[in-house]
Amino acid sequence: MPLPLPFTALLALLPLAVEAAGAGSSSAATLALHGGGAYAWSLVLAGAVVIASLVPLGAARSQADFTPADLAAPRAMFERLPAWGKRANWAHQNSFEAFTLHAPACLLALQAVHNGAAPAGLALLAAWLHPALRLGYIGAYVANLPPLRSLCWAGAILCTAILYSEGLRGVLGG
Repeated sequence: MPLPLPFTALLALLPLAVEAAGAGSSSAATLALHGGGAYAWSLVLAGAVVIASLVPLGAARSQADFTPADLAAPRAMFERLPAWGKRANWAHQNSFEAFTLHAPACLLALQAVHNGAAPAGLALLAAWLHPALRLGYIGAYVANLPPLRSLCWAGAILCTAILYSEGLRGVLGG
């Protein structure tokens, strides 16, 4: 079975990420903290956050007496979820939405580094901060803390916007 197009595109860009991460660096710690390495890790960690969003959702389904019969219609069991489980479901769905915005921003920033643009300190911070904010968002959503959830959401969106801005600047040479 072939991989879906987004995963195929990400795999095709992996050599670019490795090359960008390794530009002018000799240690693994330097690779992870500077240049393309931060953008590549942000992309990987953002994907891991999507996977991590399954943990509270799985716990909620377990509490709602999930059975193999529910596999035929998983959305039908939504009404049996506890209130926190419904929020976990919504947080999980939103994780996909956030990833679809963040992944292209990371790839654009990686392309900028590949083109020789020096990453700005703010963009590096945004790359590392985004996955942490998204994890905080999931926790705040499940715990029903709307102000914290909103701050985490807005902060993560801002991080993504910074990556788009710096990526475009680097790719367009401006």
